[in-house]
Amino acid sequence: MKMKRVLVTGAGGFVGARIMALLKGRLELAAVPAGVLRSAGPAETERLVKAAAPDVILHTAAISDTGYCEQHPDQSRRANVELPVWLARAARRAGAKLVAFSSDQVYTGLEGSRPFDETAPLRPANVYGRHKREAEERVLEELDSAVLLRATWMYDLPGGGLPIRPNLPLNLLAAAKEGRTLTFSRKDLRGVTWVRQAVENLLPALDWTGGVYNFGCESDGDMYATALRFCELLGLDPPPVEAADWARCLWMDGGKARRLGADFGGTAEGFARCLAARKE
Repeated sequence: MKMKRVLVTGAGGFVGARIMALLKGRLELAAVPAGVLRSAGPAETERLVKAAAPDVILHTAAISDTGYCEQHPDQSRRANVELPVWLARAARRAGAKLVAFSSDQVYTGLEGSRPFDETAPLRPANVYGRHKREAEERVLEELDSAVLLRATWMYDLPGGGLPIRPNLPLNLLAAAKEGRTLTFSRKDLRGVTWVRQAVENLLPALDWTGGVYNFGCESDGDMYATALRFCELLGLDPPPVEAADWARCLWMDGGKARRLGADFGGTAEGFARCLAARKE
């Protein structure tokens, strides 16, 4: 079977670098040169895709800092809405598939304490979530075969020379080392995912039909309980966490992706797998 030729955006970033490292040999990977898409417009984006002649465009580049997006909505719109739309248009004209990361932030603003599936009516409560939702809609209007992956908050531990960024276990380790306490809510429900699980599950996702998919570990407790469990697995005693009671639900139902071959499981299970892999 011919190996898929995949053009990766954001190939030097947190997710993209792991795609390049972990899927090498299973896909024919080509990276968009660093910085090119920051200044490219729709015509330049189309020329880049045409020259690469990919079977699939795997779009990981984004501005994902929710606070930064609130303060810089124009930058967020360009990166998180316009660029995915340009890539969808370029993919359609090149006869390529587009697989792009969206976010669980599209579920902000919904009430309840239950897992949301992909049909939930959305009204995102922050700029980043609104832009990701708009991107989903406009990309699918441009290219109905596009796959949009609603990803959770992701983490990894340092190693392998791969880029790292602040995440749940690293935040907990830093707080314990510095004698600080982090606050998590008993009413904040969401999954958190080891980034390497997300990368591995991209392989089946490349063949999914167009649409949106919840993509990541499901919540198996509120974020205060999750933080305590991570502390236990990290051996942090006493745990550097305290409880709050503000409400949010980003808990995603992963059944649709699971039925199509994605293997995530629960949040704590994923972190146990991450730690076990570090010991191998």
